[in-house]
Amino acid sequence: MSCDHNCSGCKSACDKNKSLLIQTNPKNHIKHIIGVVSGKGGVGKSMVTSLLAVELMKQGKKVGILDSDITGPSIPKAFGLGDGVEGDEELMYAPESKNGIKIMSVNLLIKDPTAPVLWRGPILGNAIKQFYKDVLWGELDYLLIDMPPGTGDVALTVFQSIPVDGVIIVSTPQDLVKMIVGKAVSMCNQMKIKIVGLVENMSYMKCPCCGEELYPFGPSKLHECAFSYGLKALTKLPINPDLAKLVDNGKVEEADSSALAPVIKVIEEM
Repeated sequence: MSCDHNCSGCKSACDKNKSLLIQTNPKNHIKHIIGVVSGKGGVGKSMVTSLLAVELMKQGKKVGILDSDITGPSIPKAFGLGDGVEGDEELMYAPESKNGIKIMSVNLLIKDPTAPVLWRGPILGNAIKQFYKDVLWGELDYLLIDMPPGTGDVALTVFQSIPVDGVIIVSTPQDLVKMIVGKAVSMCNQMKIKIVGLVENMSYMKCPCCGEELYPFGPSKLHECAFSYGLKALTKLPINPDLAKLVDNGKVEEADSSALAPVIKVIEEM
């Protein structure tokens, strides 16, 4: 009755101040959780997640990927996984890639990877929670969460339920994407999630004849976009047909991931 609806600094134990964060199982010891987000689909968010995991692995880190893009999962394909998930009465065991990156995705739980996942919001949210607390991740330096595009139910579930340390926002060099980045930034600010910085994907391509950098989508807007929203400009990634072939063949771990080394440096400085 005496509530003034000002939750800042309030010590009341009402529902508004009740934490929705869940605990992972006692067998997991995860040091850092980083989300990779975008305001829209098609910008290469899953590609950035995969390459970031590969670069972390090359630097000697123990890495896992939680594929929270339930309706459009692509991480298992990139790493050549598709044999299902083992488990017991208590836990599911996260399958490992060739080089030991642990991965959990809905595509590892269904027989036909092309079958649509026709689930409503609450079921999607519960699946994400189970991927975090009911999967044996073990000892991890980093758990990367490949977020679904947009700012819908699943993104809210991740940010409210899982203790995310920070997020990387992925963009491409188009004016429309700059506007969409603003939506992702606003979501993170409202949810009080720290933003590591901005990665611009498909920023340029190298001419196969002379090596000159070409800009099929126009000049890079990485620094302009980052400045507009007060973000760190982390790195630019090129269009690389060879990388696409590696992903199609489930061999993303063989890709050159060195362009994301500056991103890891910023994460570690956090």
